[in-house]
Amino acid sequence: MGKASRDKRDIYYRKAKEEGWRARSAFKLLQIDEEFNIFEGVKRVVDLCAAPGSWSQVLSRKLYLPAKLSPDSRDTDPPLIVAVDLQPMAPIDGVIQVQGDITNARTAEVVIRHFDGCKADLVVCDGAPDVTGLHDMDEFVQSQLILAGLTIVTHILRKGGKFIAKIFRGKDTSLLYCQLKLFFPKVTFAKPKSSRNSSIEAFAVCEDYSPPEGFSEKDLYRLLKEIGSPSGADNLDCGSAWLEGPNKVYIPFLACGDLCGYDSDRSYPLPQVADGTTYKSLDPIQPPIAPPYKRALELKKAANQSVRELEDLSLDSS
Repeated sequence: MGKASRDKRDIYYRKAKEEGWRARSAFKLLQIDEEFNIFEGVKRVVDLCAAPGSWSQVLSRKLYLPAKLSPDSRDTDPPLIVAVDLQPMAPIDGVIQVQGDITNARTAEVVIRHFDGCKADLVVCDGAPDVTGLHDMDEFVQSQLILAGLTIVTHILRKGGKFIAKIFRGKDTSLLYCQLKLFFPKVTFAKPKSSRNSSIEAFAVCEDYSPPEGFSEKDLYRLLKEIGSPSGADNLDCGSAWLEGPNKVYIPFLACGDLCGYDSDRSYPLPQVADGTTYKSLDPIQPPIAPPYKRALELKKAANQSVRELEDLSLDSS
């Protein structure tokens, strides 16, 4: 699909390029902040699964740059932002990049080292697996990614801190909700206006980090398996049965962003330029540095080259 047709179809895709964001997902974090004020009082923040860096851009513009430009910047330390991803990404002003695996405890150690032994006030995660279209499988894989992020959170987030993570809504969403409730008294599932209604994605907004008394990070997965039910009973199935009967869970769900603003599922015409010239489609702000599909394209190109060489040899022999 050409750039012009894509620009016409997706208003947030176009606005992201016009405003200098690396991806349209920047608007999702901005709209979550509008509703929950997640940046208030934040001095140390970690962005998990950061590449290509749109959420890190938001953190830089909302936290680092205002503090840097403030008249009191010489007397106070600017907020620290650490971005973690397996993939490299182009530099962002005020963002420290860590290329590592969020399922590895050593990554948490590196992050805390950047904070000089202190812990983060906020952890955000916009990571997601490559979707298959099979919603049950996608939801399960995404929930495992969130729990991997929670592993890092238990190491680097201070008590009272916040955790924002992308989720895929499905029949077992109640299980994930109750697992998060073990560590956060207030958990809300939010759907930003810039997130398409046709998508099953939403975001878990977890506030006031309060791990159980005597909690050890090494016991995380054992604890998650033995959480019982939301009503406090033990030895009950942790699954979709929580959606019905006496143990039914009502998950707080909130739409955020300007509900009268742009609709992410609607097609908008290209804007009219003042001087009458045709609107020019903009290139992406920052293409991926090392995309996962790069190796596949190289192999495909090599295979096509080999086929052409064989065809040339067959023509020469004939």
